[in-house]
Amino acid sequence: MTLPAYRGRFAPSPTGPLHAGSLLAALGSWLLARQASGGWLLRIEDVDPPREIAGAADGQRAALAAFGLHHDGPVEYQSRHGHLYLTALDRLLTDGLAFECHCSRSDLAATGGIHRRCVAGARRPDPAIRLRVPDGCEIAFDDLVHGRVVQRVDVEVGDFVLRRTDGLWAYQLAVVVDDADQGITDVVRGADLLDSTPRQLLLQRALGVPTPRYAHLPLLLGADGRKLSKSCAAMPVDPTGPLPALRACWAALGQVALPASIESPAGFLIAATDAFRIDRVPRNALPASAAAHNADATSRR
Repeated sequence: MTLPAYRGRFAPSPTGPLHAGSLLAALGSWLLARQASGGWLLRIEDVDPPREIAGAADGQRAALAAFGLHHDGPVEYQSRHGHLYLTALDRLLTDGLAFECHCSRSDLAATGGIHRRCVAGARRPDPAIRLRVPDGCEIAFDDLVHGRVVQRVDVEVGDFVLRRTDGLWAYQLAVVVDDADQGITDVVRGADLLDSTPRQLLLQRALGVPTPRYAHLPLLLGADGRKLSKSCAAMPVDPTGPLPALRACWAALGQVALPASIESPAGFLIAATDAFRIDRVPRNALPASAAAHNADATSRR
């Protein structure tokens, strides 16, 4: 049996400039794709307009290019894929695997927001659509960084949303449909999405699409202990001096230091592609150092 060629992707949300945590995820996914002589695609996950910042997607693309992380093929935008999501949703509804839900957040407060049955007192004009998660639903998968991961989806998550009450597409449906449509074989991303993966596997099975391999990279935390993208420490990386930030992300990925004589992003990435080892990547979140922000202290590395 011939396995499909490696196809990875980086899929940022256009909610701000590229910061160190995003660069770490981009670098890790790019390196694994290039090690496998595979493709590395760029997809802008712009299905939540209220959170978007004008010009952020273009800024992210320019920053990736400045760091030498060039993508293959055209950039995809989730906002253009509504027809794909609708086709998938209609199939799930027709098969009885999804249903309209009129429950509000207050209706589900007693169960901690976990939906196992509809308890709404009245029908809404704008119901959400949820996936029907069967009782006893346990999903397990092997992550390249974290090893065996097991989740009881019915107990820990419940019936989850596919389309929101405001008509916007939920992340879980969009990412599964897009990964299948683009033939993604390997998903390499931040560990904040580790607990979303069982939901995505469940959706993949419901839709009859392939399941990629997964690797969840460590998060960078701000000084306040929060994920860097949600922290006041989330300064954008400086694309005008890319080497210090690349070296900082390389170190955060647990890799052996590369020669200090490397003077260009292209040279760094050639050496990094040869030296990268996924088994060195730490499982735990890491504090963001000044190096990740291209501070003066890192310029001497």
